Amino acid sequence: MTPITLALLIFAVMLALMALRTPIAVSMFVAGVLGYVLQAGWLPLAGFLNAQAYARFASYDLSVIPLFLLMGNFATQGGLSRALFQFAAAVMSRFQGGLAMAAVMACAAFGAICGSSVATAATITQVALPELRKHGYSGRLATGTLAAGGTLGILIPPSVPLVVYAILTQQNIAKLFAAAMLPGLLAVLGYVAAIAVYVRVVPGQAPAGGDAAATGPAQRAPNAGVALLTWQALGGILPIGSVFLIVFGGIYAGLFTPTEGAAVGAAATFLAALLKREITWPGFKESFLATAESSAMIFLIFLGADLMNAALALTQLPSQLAGLVQGWGLPPLAVVSAILLFYVVLGAVMDELSMILLTIPIFFPVVMGLDFGLPAESVALWFGILVLMTVGFGLLAPPVGLNVYVVNRMARDVPIAESYRGVMPFLVADVLRTLLLLAFPALSLWLVQYVG
Repeated sequence: MTPITLALLIFAVMLALMALRTPIAVSMFVAGVLGYVLQAGWLPLAGFLNAQAYARFASYDLSVIPLFLLMGNFATQGGLSRALFQFAAAVMSRFQGGLAMAAVMACAAFGAICGSSVATAATITQVALPELRKHGYSGRLATGTLAAGGTLGILIPPSVPLVVYAILTQQNIAKLFAAAMLPGLLAVLGYVAAIAVYVRVVPGQAPAGGDAAATGPAQRAPNAGVALLTWQALGGILPIGSVFLIVFGGIYAGLFTPTEGAAVGAAATFLAALLKREITWPGFKESFLATAESSAMIFLIFLGADLMNAALALTQLPSQLAGLVQGWGLPPLAVVSAILLFYVVLGAVMDELSMILLTIPIFFPVVMGLDFGLPAESVALWFGILVLMTVGFGLLAPPVGLNVYVVNRMARDVPIAESYRGVMPFLVADVLRTLLLLAFPALSLWLVQYVG
């Protein structure tokens, strides 16, 4: 059996198991075991597992993941998402489609202290969906906005997939966070613009003219109410803004590492939740339980991906693929574009973490072997941001669209087909943003120059 045939067999086994609804970590593990045994035998496999499992899980860098997850869970249980949406709604409610725009902004702000796409979508949906429907937004636009806004949870640092990419490629996490800042803001602006265009092109999806002021006294005197609510809501988001400044200010000022920053952020978020007096003892325990469950899932995917990548490495597929691509003489941007298109297709069957863990060890050497006229570190950072932007497609696009399913389950009166129609304007914005970042690497690299 040739190495290429064996590599294809390994992928086929993994996809077949996934089609049978086997968990992704188990699918990769079984496919990896099969490929490893066929090439090296049982004893080398046992030796690899004995050493690799400890080496992977004992990594200090990996501890940043549960700490950022705990930070997000404290924010969820502490009711911080409600303050974010109220403030954004007070600012944007005067515009047509303003509450939908506010939901996008709330997702972006919550993502800055969460780092998880699904958690961002689920948390903001609980707060924003009732308000959107009460103010006359269609189920299509409401669910589409919240599903798309949830993807900002992985685009705005801290981002768990970006941390995973940094660990796999041995890049500086702080520099990757800096590289993601401007593209993340572009994503927010793109989604806001998509809403502004959509509500004007497709009538009946949002209230005509500006939305009514969000809540309370604003309903009696809209203009005065908006101003009053803005000041009240501003006080509500101060704890969140303080956490963000402490974490990222400390990291970029060199006061602590990203891992230490995650620990400080988790403690600061817990303190902010206590000050709001919304976190309860059951909520406190749930934060740790949810963090443990998510961390266990991620670490098992790590182990499955490590084994599968080791089996693929024995076939010499990554090096052969890199040499083959270089021999074709294709323009570097064409190669990167083809890789990104592959991620779009792969997103139909896999989640973002699994895609990154499985494919980066294969594609990263290929990209680093191409000449973009940039330093090697800049290419690694730029490619990481492109991958981060592209894996978000799989969270929205049919037939899977995990974020769409999560939001739609919370809006039981909206057919799933309507939710998929609702994310289409945001997918268009995603395509335009990705093309912009692909053509202009400086958009991803501008802030990196200020990070020591």
